[in-house]
Amino acid sequence: MARIEKVDQVSIERISAEETLGKLSLFSDVIDARSEGEYAEDHLPGALNWPSLHDDERKIVGTQYKQISQFEAKKLGAALVAKNIAAHIQRDVLGKPREWQPLVYCWRGGKRSGALALILDQIGFTVTLVDGGYKAFRAALVADLPQLAARFSYQVICGPTGSGKTRLLQALAAHGAQVLDLEALAHHRSSVLGLIPGVPQPSQKAFDSRIWAALRGFDPACPVYIESESKKVGNLAVPEGLITAMRASPCLQLEMPEGERVALLLEDYDFFVRDIEFFCERLLALTKACGKSTVQDWQAHARNGDVAQVVRELLVKHYDPGYLQSMRRNFDQFGTARVIAPRDHTVAAMAELAQSLLATGTKQKSDLAIEP
Repeated sequence: MARIEKVDQVSIERISAEETLGKLSLFSDVIDARSEGEYAEDHLPGALNWPSLHDDERKIVGTQYKQISQFEAKKLGAALVAKNIAAHIQRDVLGKPREWQPLVYCWRGGKRSGALALILDQIGFTVTLVDGGYKAFRAALVADLPQLAARFSYQVICGPTGSGKTRLLQALAAHGAQVLDLEALAHHRSSVLGLIPGVPQPSQKAFDSRIWAALRGFDPACPVYIESESKKVGNLAVPEGLITAMRASPCLQLEMPEGERVALLLEDYDFFVRDIEFFCERLLALTKACGKSTVQDWQAHARNGDVAQVVRELLVKHYDPGYLQSMRRNFDQFGTARVIAPRDHTVAAMAELAQSLLATGTKQKSDLAIEP
């Protein structure tokens, strides 16, 4: 009778998706073994993409699996996976020290990540697999987001369009404050005209992951500065737990004269100034809200070089009328908001305002600490 021997001991560890939430920083690298397309839609924060099957290969194997034979598809898949893992080892692993400890995952079943993990384990690395893969991690992250968002105190920067909310957030971040810039995470400036040319928005899953990762890096003992966003930033929805926490938080009302607001918008939306036809095309999105004749008038002014006049009218006729009503309806503490104002719209002025805000906050914290 043939004797079966276990040649090498496999010591791959597995952790649950829930455990993974709190342990990502403990690993040397996080490796996503899925295809490029799956990785692009979303991935664990900081993950590197080492596809066991590339997009085109995954499609070929899947077609063979359905139309020809599962067995034949598995043989082809094995050959492709072996080739790709060999390339990853040659390119990315030969220089790793013995102490390198990767976390590896794929979609759900673990076959693609399991194959990579097995080779790494046999080399001698300590390898950990995410049980249930990305699918389980995504479910754990969605469940964790509301309670994570609720751990922080927020300072909501309010202000009409063009008042410099984003510039102030950037200045606060540059001076060491905790800032959650949803527009930066969403690659969108939130308004109807907020599309950034050449910069596509991430998927909803990736947006959620970016928010979660940012919050995980914050200290609950310090405030988080955030803009008074609506429920959507472009095509992406702000997670419900976060929007609820924001809307119950203290507000700062950022004020700036109309002329300064126009100047700021002409700087921040300079791509419209440089491409008038693109600007005119985007203005069509306001036809329903503002009327066809008004939009056509704006387009004519823009083509005649008077973009500043168009921006001014956009503020007066479209953005400003509903601002106060929306803030009062959606943000519980807007009525008691502290008014803040920079000396002008420049980056330097916003830096001064940020320093003043943070100095005031530090002083208030210090006063509270010495009260009897």
